[in-house]
Amino acid sequence: MALLKKIKASTLMETLVATVLIVIIFMTSSMLLNNLLRQNVKQNIEAVEERLNSLEYQYKNGILKLPYHEDFESWEISIFKEEYNGVAFVALEAENAKTKKQVINYIGNVN
Repeated sequence: MALLKKIKASTLMETLVATVLIVIIFMTSSMLLNNLLRQNVKQNIEAVEERLNSLEYQYKNGILKLPYHEDFESWEISIFKEEYNGVAFVALEAENAKTKKQVINYIGNVN
């Protein structure tokens, strides 16, 4: 029978402590990433800006009649004429029903 060499290894307690530390680091980083992604999704307004650009194009080409109102996903979109200091313009407003975030575009020099 061959002689077995004694190999230095970590104890069970050291292994458990290392595993717990790895799990804690993983949980913390996953919660941080989840929070960052959730905030990014909440602040993402690209889809509504694209819709507003589409509606602006439709208005400029005479397809859209004012006043106009529509619900787009969780956004309430309104388009209407306004006048300020004798200057007429069209306001395109979008408000998120959940977060109350607003996106406003203006089209100037409207007859």
